[in-house]
Amino acid sequence: MVEFGTGRQYAHPMDREYGHPSAGDASTNDVGVGIKDIGFSLGLGPVQNVQALAAKMRPGMKKLELTFMGMGKGNAQAHTPGMYGSKQRQALKELQAANKFDFTTHASVGIMGLAGLDQRSGNFSKQQRDMAVDEIKNAIDFAADVTQGGPIVVHSGEFIRPIADAEWNQEGPWKNKFHFYGGEEDDVVYRVVDRRNGETLTGIPKSRKVARPVWNRYEPENEDVWERHKGGEYRDARGNVVKPGDFIDYEDHKVLELNNKVPRFNAKTGKFDIQQMGWKELKNESEEMTQRAKEEFHKFAAYSLNELEKNPPETFQDSPWRERILDVKRRNGTVHDELLDIKPEEAAIIAALETNAAQDKGWGFHYSQQFEAHRKDMEKTKKFVEQTQITIERSRKEGVPQHLIDQMQQELGRRVSPEEAIMILQQQVVKGQEGIERDRRALQEFNQSSSAAWARAEETRERMRHIESAPSYALRQSYEAYAGAAIEAMNKSNELAKAGTLKRPFGVAVENLFPESYGAHPDELIHLVEKSREAMVHRLKKEKGMGEAQAKKEAEEHLYATFDTAHCNMWWKYWKEDPHKTMGQNKEEFNSWMLSRVEEMAKKKIVGHLHLVDNQGYADDHLAPGEGNAPVDQALKIFKKHGFKGDIVVEPGADFTMDVSGTHTLLKAWRHFGSPVYGSGFGKRSWEDVGYSYFGQHQPPYFVFGGYSPSEDWTMWSGVPLE
Repeated sequence: MVEFGTGRQYAHPMDREYGHPSAGDASTNDVGVGIKDIGFSLGLGPVQNVQALAAKMRPGMKKLELTFMGMGKGNAQAHTPGMYGSKQRQALKELQAANKFDFTTHASVGIMGLAGLDQRSGNFSKQQRDMAVDEIKNAIDFAADVTQGGPIVVHSGEFIRPIADAEWNQEGPWKNKFHFYGGEEDDVVYRVVDRRNGETLTGIPKSRKVARPVWNRYEPENEDVWERHKGGEYRDARGNVVKPGDFIDYEDHKVLELNNKVPRFNAKTGKFDIQQMGWKELKNESEEMTQRAKEEFHKFAAYSLNELEKNPPETFQDSPWRERILDVKRRNGTVHDELLDIKPEEAAIIAALETNAAQDKGWGFHYSQQFEAHRKDMEKTKKFVEQTQITIERSRKEGVPQHLIDQMQQELGRRVSPEEAIMILQQQVVKGQEGIERDRRALQEFNQSSSAAWARAEETRERMRHIESAPSYALRQSYEAYAGAAIEAMNKSNELAKAGTLKRPFGVAVENLFPESYGAHPDELIHLVEKSREAMVHRLKKEKGMGEAQAKKEAEEHLYATFDTAHCNMWWKYWKEDPHKTMGQNKEEFNSWMLSRVEEMAKKKIVGHLHLVDNQGYADDHLAPGEGNAPVDQALKIFKKHGFKGDIVVEPGADFTMDVSGTHTLLKAWRHFGSPVYGSGFGKRSWEDVGYSYFGQHQPPYFVFGGYSPSEDWTMWSGVPLE
């Protein structure tokens, strides 16, 4: 190939007039990347992909991302890795080798995070999560046969979450700059799940109040009932230290088990006090619960995980924080573990469940008392019937005792014969037996009612122990799933390295998706990758006996982020514009926010793969860089400044219908970044001459035939030319 020169030499005259970056003056958009650095994404669908991929190589690209559009069982419109057999994989591999080309892999676009969210039911399903992980494994296996290394892109989007009061929207220079819609702050709904199965229990609107009993507590003004000890401590009659705010019973004893706390009785009203808790009160409640959970963790810190699981103390078995403490210990966590931080929505559900448990407990006591009363009555009646039957037998043999006849005559107010007396005794036996039978039925009823009430109370308390905020639960599932997928990538890398066929390590590359879902915000993406890496380190140390330093190195090499500039630019539609500024000024401020987050990601070395895509900030239109309003150039400069060496890919979209072909997205990107033009012949040429000629077409012009047509004499079976 003969190089004519640089993009500066081949600029179109109109470029200079309008100041286009490729005009060849100080406005050049050269950021240190060229044709060989910027690749292309191809959605694998209805075309014959071996031939199509070969055609994509002709414009001169050196990287291509194979994107699987299907999930599970593929079809003609949406391919999956499993649809590519050994011969097609070999053909792709030969294409790559013959053209000194690099493929990367995009796992199924149907994956929306690894939390296991079932879109139909709204529950979090481990089966759903495992299905998504299997899709990644399938893509890794495909990549092992074809690409022999590189990133495996996976969409994030763990769950839908509000943004008005997201943590990153509540602090810092960009505080309260985003919202889905006006008034979102008051409409926010927080969901909680049962962590045993991921079932979504309910949603708690932020504006809703929760009613619950006011618990009986030690108040300093009641110090006259306490005994003061050295150091200013107060103790109850049992010797327990009592501090302000501690729960106490009606005898002023400290309540040691939280399940036994009692509501405060108001002597003036003759009722138990009830409190309506708004979000502010729930936050206070959650902070108190967090403190108590951490105290419980300290209380059982000396016990091993095995002891707490196999032979726990009774006090631990009854602890409302039992399951959280066990999970923290399983992860070798500390008192600072996020799982011990109780969220306001968790406090709301716990408060509601406490009320339900108290009600069931009350009915349990009531039915138990009724059961005991009927049991005593039945025993008493049984003895009476037995004694009466003995009296009847004796009276028949020896005659009715006179005192019984006198007693009956006195009660009836008339004369009673011995025969009538025996008959009256027999009637009493019958009534007694009927009473015993009624008591038996009552015992069965109250027995079942009482046991059911106690069972409901215990089930409610057990559910309280497994209550967790949906985001907290979902993210824990995601961390573990991403870590597991990255370990698969590591294992496959090691396998190919031993065989001598590994080009570069495989890595799970988590992509920021749409703003509506978790993982789209750069801060969320950072958090997702860092926490997933921590989970991977923990597993490598535990399962493979790997040292800390080596485990961290493996996690960073095999688990990183894909940053999509267009997806990030879509946050623009949720930006709170300053009414005193023009739209252009507001967009500049938004760009400053976006680039500040890019800087943060670049510094943390989180991003290992780039999707350079553009849009107008509202929809995922997949424009070529420079065709929309996203600060793509500045973002790339920041990544390069911090030593970014990963793959760079443009993803076509609108150009499939708005231009000659989707390939022109790549040609526009090359031109936009000031890449030089390569070709043959003489004379000056512009990017228009190259980009809209036969450069990159699937076949030569139709009028080329005979001796000038490409020879098929020396080609591989896959169609790869030997040159």
